[in-house]
Amino acid sequence: MTAKATFKAAMIQLRVGLEPAVNIDATVKLIGEARAAGADYVQTPEMTNILAAKREQLFAKIVDEDADPALAAFRDLARTLGVFLHIGSLAIKVSAEKAANRGFLIDPQGNIAARYDKIHMFDVDLANGESYRESNNYRPGESAVLSDLPWGRVGLTICYDLRFPALYRALAEAGATMLAIPSAFTQQTGEAHWHVLNRARAIENGCFVLAAAQGGKHENGRETFGHSLIVDPWGRILAEGGTEPGIVMAEIDPAAVATARARIPSLQHGRRFDIVEPLAEPTHLHVVRGAE
Repeated sequence: MTAKATFKAAMIQLRVGLEPAVNIDATVKLIGEARAAGADYVQTPEMTNILAAKREQLFAKIVDEDADPALAAFRDLARTLGVFLHIGSLAIKVSAEKAANRGFLIDPQGNIAARYDKIHMFDVDLANGESYRESNNYRPGESAVLSDLPWGRVGLTICYDLRFPALYRALAEAGATMLAIPSAFTQQTGEAHWHVLNRARAIENGCFVLAAAQGGKHENGRETFGHSLIVDPWGRILAEGGTEPGIVMAEIDPAAVATARARIPSLQHGRRFDIVEPLAEPTHLHVVRGAE
C-alpha cells in the first residue's frame, strides 16, 4: 500500500451474537464493503467474535490465539484486501479459567503488527440493575501499546479504558496521533457518557479518536449503545453511526493533529504534581502590623 497524505478510516459497527462463525461472516462482509468504498484502515468493535453474558457460553466457544478461527480469517482478509485491519478485540482463551480481551492490529500483508490486552476491567453495578464483572472471566492487560501506521502512530485501547484519561495522555506523550477506542458500551452508560468522553480524549490530547462500537439488542440480552465515532483533534465529530450494523467512514488528514496542538499546546504544558497531605492541625497565619 502506498502511503498517502490523507487516508480513509472505516469503523465497522456490529451486533455480535453467540456464534463466532456467524459473527465472522457478518464482519468479513462489512470489511469488504468498507475496503471497496476506499477504506485504508478498518476497525471493528470490542468483542468482534462473541458477546456472551454467561461464563459457560463464553468458554464453550473460545480458543487460544493460535487456534482462533476469527483471527485466522481476519489475517487472510487483510492480506487479500491489502488493508490495515484493526480487530478491536477478540475473546481469546489464555488459561482454563481466564480469557483475554485482546485487540489485534493486522497489516496489509496479514502480519500481526500489534496486540493489546484490555487493561481496565468493567466491574460495575448500574442503576437499572445491570451488573458486570469482567474480571471474573478476563485477565487484565498490563501494558499500553502503540503501533505505527503510514499516517501516524496509533494508541490501542478498548472500551472501559476510555474512562481513564491518564492512559491516553501517556499514549499521546509517547507519540500517538490517533487513539483507537473499539467498544461495546452499554445503552445506559453510552447514552450518558459516550460522546463526551470520546470528544474529551480527542481534545485533551490533540488526537484523532477512532471508535467502532457494538449497537442494539444482542442475542444474550445485552443492549449496547452503538454510535461508532470518528472525532478530529479539535473535538469535532467527523462521522457517526446509529444503532444498526454498518460502516462509518471519514477522510483523515493527519496534519490536523499539528494544527490542533499548535492552537492548544497542552501536551507541552503538562506538569506532574506532588500531593501534599493536610496537616493534622490547621496552620494559623499571623499578620504583624507596623507600629501606628
